[in-house]
Amino acid sequence: MKLFLASTSPRRHSLMKDIGFTFEVIRPDVDEIEAKGESPRKMVERFATEKALAGIEKARLISPSGVLISADTTVVSPDGKKILNKPVSVDDAVKMLARLSGASHTVLTGYVICEYRDGKITRWHPSVVKTTVTMRKLSPGKIREYVGSGEPMDKAGAYGAQGIGMCLIESIRGSYSNVVGLPMAELTHDLEKKFKITPNWIKP
Repeated sequence: MKLFLASTSPRRHSLMKDIGFTFEVIRPDVDEIEAKGESPRKMVERFATEKALAGIEKARLISPSGVLISADTTVVSPDGKKILNKPVSVDDAVKMLARLSGASHTVLTGYVICEYRDGKITRWHPSVVKTTVTMRKLSPGKIREYVGSGEPMDKAGAYGAQGIGMCLIESIRGSYSNVVGLPMAELTHDLEKKFKITPNWIKP
């Protein structure tokens, strides 16, 4: 079965390649609009579903049958009430990091694995994975220096766990790769057990 990844995230691409999957990338055309009163968990579930459905429309044009993965990751503020998207400005990034400093917050990834045959969906597996990240206490100067590196500007929550931002993290409880964008242990397990798809280094 041909494997598709419905994501334009270079970090997700790298994680999939590092694990040893062969896949084709599809850009899911989805407007990620938050719904009023929607919980962060429901939001990532909905976005992953919308991306999967949009991705399948394109995947069908490439192959009549296949398996497609979609995902959405969000960072939730320590009080659990605010979704921290990519910062819109330097000041916004500074405010986000000040909010995270010295506290624990949640990273949620919703993903969908979908199998289709002859253009019709035959199996659908959704999941949400939660990771708790605790940040070191950061001085205003350290925050400004980190923001000045440019790394936070295209990252949800204004930090990258796989880059310079790893030195800001005190501890991670749960999946590290989930913070990067895909919980690879959980995803790989589901692909193998539910869809009989394994990385290239595992012999069939």
